[in-house]
Amino acid sequence: MKKVLLVAASAAFVMGTTFLAPVAAQAAAWGKCKACHNFSEKKKVGPGLAGVVGRKAGVMKDIKYSSALASGGWVWDEAHLREWMCNSKDAVKKFTGDDHAKTKMPPQKICDAAKQDEVLAKLKES
Repeated sequence: MKKVLLVAASAAFVMGTTFLAPVAAQAAAWGKCKACHNFSEKKKVGPGLAGVVGRKAGVMKDIKYSSALASGGWVWDEAHLREWMCNSKDAVKKFTGDDHAKTKMPPQKICDAAKQDEVLAKLKES
């Protein structure tokens, strides 16, 4: 009887974690963003991300941007966001044309296109 219960419990655990895995994977894709950003207009460490897609870089009030972001010059479209979420340190140099440009945001290393798609979907719904 104990063996039957043990097998049943193991099967239930495996099935339960299988169903939870896609949810955990989705959360992980944009979970890095949540450490410093809200998916609303509310500021956290960094600016809120509501409406970021299509917004000019470095324009949110009450945010102390690096001089490179404050001077902006680009719009947060999908192409810029993809490069940014992969490596913000390299992206800011490319976007500004300044090899010495800096950003306070550390590289997030979200470079996989499928994970970037998840992050972009989350940004578009916020």
